[in-house]
Amino acid sequence: MNASHIRVLVVDDQFLIRAGLVGVLRAAPGIEVVGEAGDGDEAVELAAATRPDVILMDIRMPGMNGITATERILAEAAEPPPRILVLTTFDLDEYVYGALRAGAAGFLLKDSGPERLLAALAAVGSGDALFAPSVTRRLVEAFAVRAGAAPAGEPPPDLAALTGRELEVLKLIARGLSNAEIADRLYISEATVKTHLNRTMNKLDLDTRAQAVVIAYETGLVTPGGSSL
Repeated sequence: MNASHIRVLVVDDQFLIRAGLVGVLRAAPGIEVVGEAGDGDEAVELAAATRPDVILMDIRMPGMNGITATERILAEAAEPPPRILVLTTFDLDEYVYGALRAGAAGFLLKDSGPERLLAALAAVGSGDALFAPSVTRRLVEAFAVRAGAAPAGEPPPDLAALTGRELEVLKLIARGLSNAEIADRLYISEATVKTHLNRTMNKLDLDTRAQAVVIAYETGLVTPGGSSL
């Protein structure tokens, strides 16, 4: 993705919200709106036809919701897949948790101003995290228990391919630490943290850092409310 030119698909079932987003984006330099969709089915079709860099995806829509649309789009996308930012009215939303689990890169509150929207697109365009790791942790902790996380203890079979250091890094990511904080905790460089994280994501077939946090909780590697020490 070229961070200086970002192709965006906007998906929202409410016309006025969709029109407002499109208006803000079209007025911004370096952003091209390649399509608008009013429901999940249309989003899947347009994503395949236009191959956007980023999709702004409403979560709660009649018919196919944003979670299902996210799963479909990412499953069918050519490389590189689009980055999907889900739109929600409140941050502790179980639908958002489901979307992050499905591979969404992050979320935006619908009442975010134009500056926040454009900053989020710029962050995604440059490969940066959309928000502080602690935000992902708080959201995942709120819903991981309902998803049936395994009891803590020995690493579950799904994580058996990871090295001891990769497990350490994954635990600290799940606890909401940034790469810099993990590097300081483990006495390694930030570049080494990124290497361990990339290897972990490759081994577990994950696309986003948020998915790594979800996996850590759902497998019982970490438990809600536990210490980051």
